[in-house]
Amino acid sequence: MHFTSPEDLTARAARLGAGPTLMVICEDECEIESTIRHHLDAGFHALVLAVPPGVRVPEPLPERVHRLTLGTRPEDLTLSCVNALIAGRPAGAWTGYLYNAEYLFHPFAESRRVGEALAFCREERRDSVVTFVADLYAGTLEAGGKGVDRADAWLDATGYFALARMDGQVPKDRQLDFHGGLRWRFEEHVPPARRRMDRVALFRVRKDLRLLPGHLLNDEEMNTYACPWHHSLTAAIASFRAAKALATNPGSRAAIEGFRWDGSVRFEWRAQQLLELGLMEPGQWF
Repeated sequence: MHFTSPEDLTARAARLGAGPTLMVICEDECEIESTIRHHLDAGFHALVLAVPPGVRVPEPLPERVHRLTLGTRPEDLTLSCVNALIAGRPAGAWTGYLYNAEYLFHPFAESRRVGEALAFCREERRDSVVTFVADLYAGTLEAGGKGVDRADAWLDATGYFALARMDGQVPKDRQLDFHGGLRWRFEEHVPPARRRMDRVALFRVRKDLRLLPGHLLNDEEMNTYACPWHHSLTAAIASFRAAKALATNPGSRAAIEGFRWDGSVRFEWRAQQLLELGLMEPGQWF
């Protein structure tokens, strides 16, 4: 299907069906094809590409991939597109979002589909999956490069930490702000509001649900990393997004000679590696 506006998406999104559906926000043309392929292979029922003006996507698109063509690039691109999708989805349908050059991994992804992981979450009475964004970067940052190299991708093995998420002077229950990766090591080039590495990137929709700034939802329970009685399943997003920004933005590109450091390890493109690094949690799912 081809959606011509966020309003058209809301009106016709029910035709995508109730299976797990993922929105890919195409900020530029980098690695759109590999992003599509990874998530179709992961088992998503449908993908919706949000395409601003000036961004070209591979043609023809695979059967389960649909296009949302935007006439302008709104300042709140993510909120406009994701909330339009939420508003049109059937109640209870699992829905997610990420950006091009980002790759979602769930626990045991080598042998289990994403639908199995989400079915387990529903059985655990969880309506959301907190995801941790692991910054990927090219092993060598060439002059004029974008810091993206799938064949030579690296990530930080150390340097991750969490701080209490405050409601005034009181810490919020089962909510933390997670930090690490490139946005921590090069924080002087990253606005404070963009330094967190956690997102609520997978959730079950309902009529009044909305995505808020900061990658949070308007339901506080859905922003928690675990239920009250035990650890819950989380997921990870391996993302070149921070590397792209740091390598291309005028304020940072001249100051950064490379991203690798003593804490870097080569990314193996396996969910098991992300589990071993503590970047996602299987909870009670075995």
